[in-house]
Amino acid sequence: MELNSIKDAFDCVIKKQALSTSKFEEAIEQIIQEIDQTLSGIQSALNGLSSQPDHKSILGELKTKLKEIAPLGRLEGTQKELNIALSKYTKLLEKQFNPDISKSYRNVDFDSHTVNQIIAGHFYREGLFDIGDCFINEAHEDVIFVRKTRFLEMYEILESMKSRDLGPALKWATTNHEKLQQNGSDIELKLHRLQFMEILQHGSRDEALKYGRTYFAPFATEHFSEIQKLMACLLWAGKLDLSPYSEFLSPTHWAKLAQELAQELCNLLGESYESPLRVTIGAGVQGLPTLLKLMNVMAGKKAEWECMKQLPVPVDLGTEYQFHSIFVCPVSREQASEDNPAMLMSCGHVLCKQSIAKLSKNNSTRPFKCPYCPTEVEVGQCRRLYF
Repeated sequence: MELNSIKDAFDCVIKKQALSTSKFEEAIEQIIQEIDQTLSGIQSALNGLSSQPDHKSILGELKTKLKEIAPLGRLEGTQKELNIALSKYTKLLEKQFNPDISKSYRNVDFDSHTVNQIIAGHFYREGLFDIGDCFINEAHEDVIFVRKTRFLEMYEILESMKSRDLGPALKWATTNHEKLQQNGSDIELKLHRLQFMEILQHGSRDEALKYGRTYFAPFATEHFSEIQKLMACLLWAGKLDLSPYSEFLSPTHWAKLAQELAQELCNLLGESYESPLRVTIGAGVQGLPTLLKLMNVMAGKKAEWECMKQLPVPVDLGTEYQFHSIFVCPVSREQASEDNPAMLMSCGHVLCKQSIAKLSKNNSTRPFKCPYCPTEVEVGQCRRLYF
């Protein structure tokens, strides 16, 4: 695809449009100036003479000057150049981008129930509950109502966070405390941290101290240094923006935590964080040019295209569309399973749970060295990965 030629044509349209706009503004400015001068002349004549001024002659002079300016003639040329450039650009787009994507289509037997679940799940995930209800009613997919309830809870929690209401999120985190701990998630502490800072900013110091003592204690062992900083914020009540801990006031903490919370919610619901429908369409858009080129080559071999089980050409997709449903531990060479899941270590490397247990000698508090880097890792810092 000749993207350079398309860019050049687009730049040409922009330049012609800018020139045309400049000419229009210049002509309009001259017309306004001549009209203002004529009005000033009429007003001067009225103030200086007892008799009425000759309006016809004054307006006649204005008409003559406007003819000399000839705005339509001056603008016609630049507008014509703009239309020509725009026409060339449109034709180039039609030539380079094939609007008929049906050529890349082939008949595939889909499980309608699965497709309906994906579509309805996308509506619910986006908070479009009325549209989702309408869709499943027409598709007769009543089973999906269970998924609606799950996404409704998630949507309500995230919407509350937008208005800085952490109540629903904290309630959810408390209810799922054990599951979050099993996954190695510290999101509960992060929620309490934000709530602590909100109380310290908008409430009293004593109230914030009481909240910290109540909710930070369970995390003191693993997050002692962070809790120390939070408690030190009490000394700067009323002037936190001038304190060494002003970073806790950054609004980016809310946005990042909302995204992390959405990921944890989807994780515990057994749902992917990204909408399967959005991922499918995005991957299809990236792979479409390759499929269209393939069909142009195989224009006379449509039957072969329908029978193919594997594409004869590679379809390059971004890393965000590369998924690995099977993980093999690089240490034990064993495939991950429910009993022996893949675990992400704090250094970023991944091993199976049994390999980590052997390296740590089944001691959850004893640090062990990662076999791929010099980092020392603790079992409690490892988090399960879901493929």
